[in-house]
Amino acid sequence: MILPIYIYGQPVLRKVGEDITPDYPDLKQLIADMWETLAESEGIGLAAPQIGKAIRLSVIDLDVISDDLPEYKGFRRVYINPHIVEYDESKTDVSEEGCLSLPAIHEKVTRPSRIRVEWDDEDFQHHDEWIEGYLARVMQHEFDHLDGKMFVDRISPLRKQLIKSKLAALVKGRYRCGYKTKPVRR
Repeated sequence: MILPIYIYGQPVLRKVGEDITPDYPDLKQLIADMWETLAESEGIGLAAPQIGKAIRLSVIDLDVISDDLPEYKGFRRVYINPHIVEYDESKTDVSEEGCLSLPAIHEKVTRPSRIRVEWDDEDFQHHDEWIEGYLARVMQHEFDHLDGKMFVDRISPLRKQLIKSKLAALVKGRYRCGYKTKPVRR
């Protein structure tokens, strides 16, 4: 089932997600719904808070960009209870980011190029790995959602001031996008 994506200003996007256990209600169906929602919205990542759930669950599909980045051919992963446990600050990268919860807003964000992440997969097998490159950026973006943060929190105060009216328009429900959304009700 395609779920609505919560738009900037929704309180759940600012909540810290809770870890879940294998007996989380209807977890397999929730994951399937997240994959379907992600495909419909033509995104590469979706975190549970973006569909209204304050839990630590995210899906990432880099196969959709494998024409440009062939190393990600077939890359589709579920991340349960992910936590970034270490940042390698020795090398950073600046790249433009967008977000399904912030339609039509794109800004340059500086992030470490390498991170150490712990998570469980769909079978609750534990992983602890160093991740580099584009996947590290996507993970940081998606896992920020699980900590109640968004990419606009990582831009300079000047840039944030310059997009203030765009952010206010999102909160007021004045935006257009081609996927199902849940705007803030005021």
